[in-house]
Amino acid sequence: MFNDTASSPPYSLILRPFSVTARNPFHPSLPMQQEATRTLPTWLTEARHLFDSMSQRDSVSWNSMITAYTQSGLLQEAQMLFDAFHGKNVRTWTILLTGYAKHGLVNEARVVFESMPERNVVSWNAMISGYVRNGRLNCARELFNQMPERNIASWNSIITGYCRCGMMYEARELFRQMQERNYLSWMVMISGYVQISEYLVAWYFFFMMFRCGVKPGQAVLVVALSAVMGLNEMRLIENLRTVAMKTGHEGNVIVGTEILNAYTRNGSLDHAFKYFETMQERNEYSCTTMISVFSQCGRLNDAVALYERDTEKSVATRTTMMTAYAQNGRISEARCIFDEIERPNVVTWNAMLSGYAQNGMLEEAKDMFLRMPERNAASWAAMISGFVQNGHSQEAIKLFTELHRSGTFPSHSGFTSALFACANIGDVGMGRQIHTLTIKTIGQFNSFVGNGLISMYARCKNTEDASQVFSTMTARDCVPWNSLILGLSENHMLDEARKTFEKMPKRDVVSWTAIISAYVQAGQADTAFTLFLEMLARGMKPNQSTVTSLLSTCGNLGARKFGEQIHCLVHKLGLVSCLFVCNALITMYLKCGSLDGLCIFEEMPDRDIVTWNAVLAGCAQNGLGKEAVNIFQRMEATGVSPNGISYLGLLCACSHAGLVDEGWAYFNSMSQGYGITPLVYHYTCMVDLLGRAGQLYEAETLIENMPVKPDSVIWEALLGACRIHREMKLGQRVAEKLFKMGTKRSATYVLLSNMYASQGMWEKVREIRELMKERRVIKEPGISWVQIKNKVHYFQMGDKAHDDEIEDINSTLSDLYRRFRATGYEPDTNFVFHDVEEEQKRDELLYHSEKLAVAYGIIHTPNGTPIQILKNLRICGDCHSFMKFISSVAHRKIIIRDGKRFHHFQDGLCSCGDYW
Repeated sequence: MFNDTASSPPYSLILRPFSVTARNPFHPSLPMQQEATRTLPTWLTEARHLFDSMSQRDSVSWNSMITAYTQSGLLQEAQMLFDAFHGKNVRTWTILLTGYAKHGLVNEARVVFESMPERNVVSWNAMISGYVRNGRLNCARELFNQMPERNIASWNSIITGYCRCGMMYEARELFRQMQERNYLSWMVMISGYVQISEYLVAWYFFFMMFRCGVKPGQAVLVVALSAVMGLNEMRLIENLRTVAMKTGHEGNVIVGTEILNAYTRNGSLDHAFKYFETMQERNEYSCTTMISVFSQCGRLNDAVALYERDTEKSVATRTTMMTAYAQNGRISEARCIFDEIERPNVVTWNAMLSGYAQNGMLEEAKDMFLRMPERNAASWAAMISGFVQNGHSQEAIKLFTELHRSGTFPSHSGFTSALFACANIGDVGMGRQIHTLTIKTIGQFNSFVGNGLISMYARCKNTEDASQVFSTMTARDCVPWNSLILGLSENHMLDEARKTFEKMPKRDVVSWTAIISAYVQAGQADTAFTLFLEMLARGMKPNQSTVTSLLSTCGNLGARKFGEQIHCLVHKLGLVSCLFVCNALITMYLKCGSLDGLCIFEEMPDRDIVTWNAVLAGCAQNGLGKEAVNIFQRMEATGVSPNGISYLGLLCACSHAGLVDEGWAYFNSMSQGYGITPLVYHYTCMVDLLGRAGQLYEAETLIENMPVKPDSVIWEALLGACRIHREMKLGQRVAEKLFKMGTKRSATYVLLSNMYASQGMWEKVREIRELMKERRVIKEPGISWVQIKNKVHYFQMGDKAHDDEIEDINSTLSDLYRRFRATGYEPDTNFVFHDVEEEQKRDELLYHSEKLAVAYGIIHTPNGTPIQILKNLRICGDCHSFMKFISSVAHRKIIIRDGKRFHHFQDGLCSCGDYW
């Protein structure tokens, strides 16, 4: 409808910088004058005739004529006259320079500047202003630094440039350096802070200006009132009224109307109307302000009454009343007023157009737009907004491109509506180009445009860009708050993120997801789940990001029951086909030791590399080595190329299943088959594989000959294998390497200490403990947890968290131990690494955290119910034997996930085959 070409041009062409397309072939830097299509203004023609008829001309005559041409944009004529003038002075050069810069030809201006035989401070200021006007602040600052001398205008010019671009830190630094300031210096700084919505700082500068004895004029008072409106402080409005009275400006209609506006923005309608009635002088804006505010506050009758009191009823007043009717759904009354106006101006047309669009009458709005005799940026913005409001985002973007091609700069409202259209359809490419255009027009610092940008980037999942835009804003709606929460949580500032969340006047699903994810990342799962339940209770519908974040937490905690409930919610939300969510479900189930994850994998219609990697990692953790090999082969067969993460999962699976030959073959295929260079993590898997299989010295040789630098983790893997196979000599050698590396990981010290303890070398054990004290290494305590009835219960040796039930737990454990020992079992006290009597060792073994957890599970769950326990450290051999026995006598399936892998105990056997 709005484009008479066959198709829209590419965005790269639509959003090109504005430039002069016709050039003079004899002077390529100048626009070509098209005599046939361009008529000179009458006054300029007459001025040129007078100039040509002068018998004698001085420099003032020449300079005046050149100035007339430059101000009219006739730069070719100005250049020709300049070239013909042989008595050029500094002012002549400066006039031409200023003309080029004013019309965007800043490079040409710089050529003139460099060609000047002499320069004064005015010339320098003109060049700096040219750079500032065209947004080239770096060049302006560089020239400013080179100035041989500066005046107040020099400082004000560069500060103005920084303020226009919202670079208030740089502006403030220069302002501080000024030895002398004038009224304009303060005005620029106050306006700059108001422009970026830093209202409190703007008010501070106004206050300091007043204290420095600079009398505020009309312009500064108007800007200060804008700052007060942003601060929403009635007291400050009254203070400014006092200042206006003392300086003789309250009777000024412009200042008075701005005070009225401040009252209305503050929500003080009664104060505003009282002030309106006492105003010494009013203009049409004063009246329209009151009508508009009455309408917005739902007092349409008062608005009508005030309108009827106005005997003149100017076009502006009628237009405001039209808008008031339209806002209240009375579009027919609005149209009646429109039809009464003999010569409606473009603002009136815009008001009627917006009224139709706001009331869902899009066809009428289109017709109004097409019939307009004249359009401005607001006309286009109103129509674009109408499309967006009525769900036609593609049409809105097409119209925005037409607006740009028309040569009209978009208004702030136009930018905002177009950005929302991009967000609605996920067109981040177009959104970025619009962002670029806002920068070129210095519009990104406007609060509405800023919110539009953050909304667009956030909804298009570009949180980094959203955070960058947020950093320039202070007036924020829901979207920038969400970005702030994400940014704070990513920087581990959880308390600040929660405070920000609590301060939000309104929250959306992104807000809830952001704070829930923050707690998930911080490991505070209980709070995350509580917030999620609160979110549901408030009727907020979760999105895919919400559920995947919680599924991740369920997997980490082994909270399978809660994960299953979220899985049901996924079906209700219609997210079951979402690849992102399905990948999270696979990971959750397999991390909980449930093979339901494999079932989800088999049912998925689409898979990506993340899907395959999730299954490989899950197989590794559950000891499904052969299944992992099979999955890997299927991945290759489907044409999906594995990456480093794929091989990491595969090699871990081979290690846990003892598949040494297969592990070597796949390790070699990384570089030979896919050109993937093994990292230290892949070598660590191989060392673990060889170590578990008893090939300790082969593992050591692999470490010493590998092309990457070994870290402490790979040596710890070998040390752990030494402990399993009781290879003391090699273990000591490995431990020495780790100590020389300065490791502070408690696992190294504990492994070596346990090796000494297993050999009865108690003196060595004491030495290790003393060394840990010296290096302030704290042993990580063994903790186990079990989920029962949607609550997670934690246990550790010497547990005091369950004092009310500890007797029942101990009694259950003692009974099971007696029955176990009746079968001929003897506690393996080699797993007690303290120099105490055998009986005490047996007692210590009885109260390991996983045994406390399983006893608690037996007490609080029905007979035959599986029990799932998670532990932060590797399960000891005695506990492993004990769990096999319980699975047999209690007829329970017991699943334990320790720090390395899953153990599935059933009918007296373990899925690991006693190889772990």
